[in-house]
Amino acid sequence: MADKATEDAKARPVIVIRRKAAGHGGHHGGAWKVAYADFVTALMALFIVLWLMSADKEVQKAISAYFNNPSGPGKQTGTAAAGLGNAIEVPKDDMSKLREKIQEALKTVPNFHDLKDHVEITITSDGLRIELLENEAGIFFESGKPVPTENGSQLLSILAGELGKLPNSLMIEGHTDSRPYSGDAAYSNWELSADRANSARKIMQGAGLRADQVAQIRGFADRQLRHPEDPANASNRRISVIVQYLPANGGKGAGDNTGAAPETGGKGEAAPASVPASASGARGSGGAKTGK
Repeated sequence: MADKATEDAKARPVIVIRRKAAGHGGHHGGAWKVAYADFVTALMALFIVLWLMSADKEVQKAISAYFNNPSGPGKQTGTAAAGLGNAIEVPKDDMSKLREKIQEALKTVPNFHDLKDHVEITITSDGLRIELLENEAGIFFESGKPVPTENGSQLLSILAGELGKLPNSLMIEGHTDSRPYSGDAAYSNWELSADRANSARKIMQGAGLRADQVAQIRGFADRQLRHPEDPANASNRRISVIVQYLPANGGKGAGDNTGAAPETGGKGEAAPASVPASASGARGSGGAKTGK
């Protein structure tokens, strides 16, 4: 029996079971991440297109205007609504023609050959900017006062005669240098810059501007210096008249948006002292101020 059992054991096949130890698969690389990122990007683009197609016309115009003028606020000095979407419609070629026409009209001002270096007309993202730059003696306004000189009154009147023919809204800004106002503790560069802008408005409305053509007058004091490296430079004192582009919706100019933050020429600048266009006339001279 024992021998038979031994023979059976030898005849039976030996079965060996080999079990592999469990482990992680090999490294798959990062190619799937690139494909997934492409898929998510395409999906986001699809949702943006679907949203734009369902948005109203005003939103579409605003987005279109932003991509046409992506710099927006912070690059130019002037209106409160540059880059908000509806600001630009009139071709800049038209503004170039208007600039030439105004330059020709200003040549009729007596002694303009002495003033031409102090009148600067540029085309910006806000519209046509006309700046009257002072010198130490005070060409357009009496020193330290919101009272226009004879040259200032004549030039503003001729500007009004040309700009009053346009449907565009205007903004008028006043600027000073950094020298503090002296003689009246209750009167500062803020009041002086706003009062000068308001004086310019009154002269221009009396010489041809429509009653509703001036959208805003603003006093910036010394917050937007023309020459930041030379805060006391006389040309920092100036009046700016901005002919705004017509809005795409046919309404008033972009400057009518009084709630928007003003565009500034530098970092950390304070908001201007805005004065309603119907504000009372310029303040009195206050104390004397040298060079203002």
